[in-house]
Amino acid sequence: MKLHHFILLSLIVLVPVAVSAQESGKVRVVRTRAQLDALIEREGKALPTWFKETPLNYPQTLDLSWPEGPPAGGWNNQKNVGQYVWDIINPNPGRWREGVRLMHHLLTLNKDDPEKRERIMLTMCHMYHDLLEDYARAAFWYRAVGVEKDPEEFAQSAVILAECYWRLGCRDEALKLLAKVPPSVSQAKLLGDMGETDKAIRMALSDEDAQGYDFLAAGDACRQAGRYQDALGYYQKVLSIEVPAKNPPGRLLKNRNRAEANVSAIKAFELFDPKRVPDGKYVAASQGYEGAVEVTVTMKSNRIADVAVTKHREKQFYSAISDTTAKFIAKQSVKGVDTTSNATITSEAIINATAKALVNRK
Repeated sequence: MKLHHFILLSLIVLVPVAVSAQESGKVRVVRTRAQLDALIEREGKALPTWFKETPLNYPQTLDLSWPEGPPAGGWNNQKNVGQYVWDIINPNPGRWREGVRLMHHLLTLNKDDPEKRERIMLTMCHMYHDLLEDYARAAFWYRAVGVEKDPEEFAQSAVILAECYWRLGCRDEALKLLAKVPPSVSQAKLLGDMGETDKAIRMALSDEDAQGYDFLAAGDACRQAGRYQDALGYYQKVLSIEVPAKNPPGRLLKNRNRAEANVSAIKAFELFDPKRVPDGKYVAASQGYEGAVEVTVTMKSNRIADVAVTKHREKQFYSAISDTTAKFIAKQSVKGVDTTSNATITSEAIINATAKALVNRK
């Protein structure tokens, strides 16, 4: 079962939109379906403002024909486009815009190959959504692929398109689209983020998983909703899964580490009060996807002044590092900080490490 598969650009609409107050003083725009469609169409057809200033920068050894399947000579990020995106573009925020520019270039080069264009457009959707958090353009290209018309065929992409609709202020359309998609952990994650906690739990538990992803997803939904005792119960279920004495599954061991870190962090929530934390810098680490993620928390005048990720080995962290750390400053708490889409494990590690740093204060 796949667990993985967000700088939102300013979006100015030409029609009036309603707004509703959200927690932490934020305001979420609410749009009708017609307003959503108009926004996506306008933004999607227009290149980003930064596009022309972004160089078309890629290794001259890259095979721009992008053949499908593993190459005979093995994967090489200087030759294979997919490997170049994975190894070079995704982990380097300074190159995210270059990645989008490259995908547009490849669309032109492969204009007569429908199958290749689909792969290129889906990769560009990932960049607009996961990296740049440009939800309108991501939605435009997902629609161009045909995701909305055939959500079962493009199930994982349909969940991400539904998230785009929600982020752009059209919650009802997001829920309608999700209703057409087969159950998955990623769908449960989105429902939890949207506040549909009970639906998220049912979704997560609808497909029993021997490695604990179902209980982790249910626990995450409860944690996001502030239902900490329920969350602890689901995380304990992960820890109760029997581990084979010989050749234990690596993913099960990682999930147990995540569950243990989540339990410790939730218990730490009850002890945390910014007014009781002296000024200074506090360091702690928690389990990420590739290894430990270390954070340094700076307290000043009884406030969280800064949270910085100081060490990590995560490769596909997308915008989790900048997004998650910024949320602590906004909320002045470790409670209710949600994880970044498609980088859940890295975000979770940052949240857990921050909680640990503030409570243990080492």
